[in-house]
Amino acid sequence: MKKVVITGSTRGIGYTMAMEFLRAGCSVTLSGRGEALKPQAEALLKPFEGKYIYVPCNVQDKKSIKALWDVSAEKWGRIDIWINNAGQNTPHVFSWETEEDFTESVINTNLLGIIYGSQVAAKEMVRQGQGAIYSMEGLGSNNMIQVKTILYGTTKHALTYFMKGLAKELEGTGVIAGRLSPGMMLTDFITKMPDGGTAELFENRQFRKVFNTLADRPETVAKFFIPRILENRKNNAEIEWLTNSKAAWRFISSSFRKDRLI
Repeated sequence: MKKVVITGSTRGIGYTMAMEFLRAGCSVTLSGRGEALKPQAEALLKPFEGKYIYVPCNVQDKKSIKALWDVSAEKWGRIDIWINNAGQNTPHVFSWETEEDFTESVINTNLLGIIYGSQVAAKEMVRQGQGAIYSMEGLGSNNMIQVKTILYGTTKHALTYFMKGLAKELEGTGVIAGRLSPGMMLTDFITKMPDGGTAELFENRQFRKVFNTLADRPETVAKFFIPRILENRKNNAEIEWLTNSKAAWRFISSSFRKDRLI
């Protein structure tokens, strides 16, 4: 079965994808900034002992990413699938009100991190002669503008361009690159801000209505993603959960979806 590395996989969609890959029989490297997985996360992984490892990684540091590859490759023998999932948001304020530390963090994590991750994975996978690299899209990838979120959206817009370009550069190498589009999900990534505050958006009645119409739990999205990632052989593929037709149907049937999640 496939050998998988997922950055930013200690919680949220990264963690649930790791669980689904393990259930599918894959070997998985989880990673995050902490020195170890939290006890609750580790307890849920106990049935898969021997099929996963945890490697600390700061995606803003290319040497750290290379160490993530090296440790994983030594453990599993090869890496078939690399997923750039680590992401960072900013406090819900206007771009000119965003402090320098948060500005640098969102850019260095969401953009520089996926570039570094893709560079390391592409170089090593070309050497292997095979492999697949995926990055997680988000608000901004489709040009949608949400005020007080434009720094995050800028990084995701750039991510989509980079991944499309990477796919073109990888043509004929045996390595493919693609994008994962999860839509809205109920995770602390969106409910809590990096400064520790609660997202102001959730105080907005209209936003709550839209969120309850369109959003899903990460477990639902992960169950959709994993079989399609494992089956995909197409370069420059976008594996999209919340398609336009699905979103349209949810709005039509929204009266039945009140307060689904929040």
